[in-house]
Amino acid sequence: MVKDKFLRGALILTAAGLMVKLIGAFNRILLSRLLGGEGIGLYQMAYPVYLLMVSVSSAGIPIAISIIVAEKIARNDYAGAGRIFRVSLGLMVVTGIFFALALYGMAGFLIDNNIIRDERAYQALIALTPAVFFATILASFRGYFQGHQMMTPPAVSQILEQFVRVVTMVVLAYYLLPYGLEYAAAGAAFGAVPGAVTGLIVLSFFYARYRKNWQQQSAENNIAPQESIKQIAVRLVKLALPVSCANIMLPVVTGIDMLIIPGRLEAAGHTVEQATTLFGYFAGMGLPLVMLATIPTASLAASIVPAVSEAHALQNFEGIRQKSLTAIRLCLLLTFPAVVGLAVLSEPISQLLYGTKAAAASIAHLAPAICLLGLHQITTGMLQGMGMTIIPMLNMIASTLLKIYLVWQWTAVPTYGIVGAAWATNINFGLAAALNLFFLLRYSTFSFPLKTTVKILTATLLMGICAYLSYVEFIKYIAGNTISTLLAIVSGSIIYFFVLIFSGELKAAEIAKIPFFGSKLVKFCKNIHLMRDEK
Repeated sequence: MVKDKFLRGALILTAAGLMVKLIGAFNRILLSRLLGGEGIGLYQMAYPVYLLMVSVSSAGIPIAISIIVAEKIARNDYAGAGRIFRVSLGLMVVTGIFFALALYGMAGFLIDNNIIRDERAYQALIALTPAVFFATILASFRGYFQGHQMMTPPAVSQILEQFVRVVTMVVLAYYLLPYGLEYAAAGAAFGAVPGAVTGLIVLSFFYARYRKNWQQQSAENNIAPQESIKQIAVRLVKLALPVSCANIMLPVVTGIDMLIIPGRLEAAGHTVEQATTLFGYFAGMGLPLVMLATIPTASLAASIVPAVSEAHALQNFEGIRQKSLTAIRLCLLLTFPAVVGLAVLSEPISQLLYGTKAAAASIAHLAPAICLLGLHQITTGMLQGMGMTIIPMLNMIASTLLKIYLVWQWTAVPTYGIVGAAWATNINFGLAAALNLFFLLRYSTFSFPLKTTVKILTATLLMGICAYLSYVEFIKYIAGNTISTLLAIVSGSIIYFFVLIFSGELKAAEIAKIPFFGSKLVKFCKNIHLMRDEK
């Protein structure tokens, strides 16, 4: 039942993440048409500053809260869990006010010192100030629900937050455009404020709904001694700081890429325009596909933290092992085909999504990052759930330093160029994941599922061959890259699915849980003797 709860939570967060991405993609299209390149540029000058502020102020808090709350609930200390939430909420109110004021004060400094080159971005920076406050408070609520392993409230809040944000962005940008491009960009930026407020209202509603039940559980199980506010605050900070550092490492690395890669491409012999274009293929087309493909593993990581924390609090080492194996297996099942699919169909996918085949090299060579980043996310969640939050942070720092060195060296080599930058990214995620696995194997009962890995890898390779050959044949007889690519993906997916069934890696009970058609698919597989009745 716990396993189902953990997987159900991951599925809910995955669905929410995909929905949020879809709404975001639609918003990007509308804003681009409305504001043009110049207006989007003003918005993009301000928004990363806001994201950095929110990351610093609250990135580690949801995980820290979920860890401690899960521990309390595992011991039936519901009163303690409620106290954790109230203290964290108070802490986040103070933190939110501080960082909101910091952004307000920094806006002029960033403009005056040419850190942000266009002074028209000032209005957008100011417009984002209130959002920092509300987003920081929102983090406490999400962490509390995740600690209860209740993923529906955070998922609903994320979707509605994004929807309100997008609607507000487009409406304000449209009505403010006649007053000047800088005001339209500021209106678009302000959309983050009602979005965050909406998310907060939604989670407050869910909190009010479940509060009576939690209070009743607190009254029935109020046996544990309560920690002081200082003790709670100190523990929250101790857990949140390394988590926050690990979480902001990715945007920091992205920023480092922006600073290093174009210049090193020029050192390799490219013109400024060519270097900018190649970097656009890498950062604007290749990396977004990696991030999109890792939404399920990010959701798994968010779900596994409280699940492992609960088991760890109860000293249930077998439970930790089972949850870890389940998460790793799902990670491999989801990421292996994504890696191979992007690698063998990089050109048609690049043409399909971006209208050019020029991004194919970046997409193909960045594809391994999907699996490596997925493993890093999952293993980080396991270690955090066991209270070892500092280990993933140190591992990420070590791997990031190596990436910086490799990007600097390889990108400047003419025969490598942007491909060198891609493989430096792969090594970054791969080393971080490998180090996480090393500590998991050393300090827990976890063992890597080698047999499962071989089966999934075999199915994936057959899928890749089928997808490539299918595309080659389809493109001969079907006019259009789009249809040929989609048919190749479908045919490869079918082969992947049936090979997994034939190898025994996918069980009837697992397939039956697929919504709408799972049970029918099981019946079909048994009718064609691809699957036998399980004893």
